[in-house]
Amino acid sequence: MDNPLVQPDPGLFFWTILTFLTLVFLLKKFAWGPLLKALEERQETIRTALDDAEQAKQELTRLQNESAQIIAEARAEAQSIVTKSRAEAERVREDLKEKAKNEADAILKNAERQIHLETDRAVQQIRQEVVELSLNVASKLIRKNLTQEDNDALIQESLSQIESSRH
Repeated sequence: MDNPLVQPDPGLFFWTILTFLTLVFLLKKFAWGPLLKALEERQETIRTALDDAEQAKQELTRLQNESAQIIAEARAEAQSIVTKSRAEAERVREDLKEKAKNEADAILKNAERQIHLETDRAVQQIRQEVVELSLNVASKLIRKNLTQEDNDALIQESLSQIESSRH
């Protein structure tokens, strides 16, 4: 066994261990330290992102609930407005109906009053004609110089003519 790699040499053993420990120290200080620090920062960033995502999810759920509530309130308000509008339209329609009825009644009363006035005017005119006829009859009687019975008969005849022309 003449191979120097297989034979234990205390000097080589010491230098190998010393080199190994130096290498471990250097790797820890310059390689593993920054790598572990970078991994921890990355892990913290991921943890923060996950926490932010969870908060965003909760916020989204809250906003969805609020928007659903706002939509429900808007629908209820819209339904209320529609109901009020219908009631108002019905009230306006009833008011217009009542107003039209009142106007029709007023027109009817006015027409009745006009008819009454025209009837009174016609009666007045007939009376005027009766007076004129009576005067004509009276003047004829005076001319003919009839008796009292003849005068009464002529007056009655004139009045019955007037009465029959009235109806």
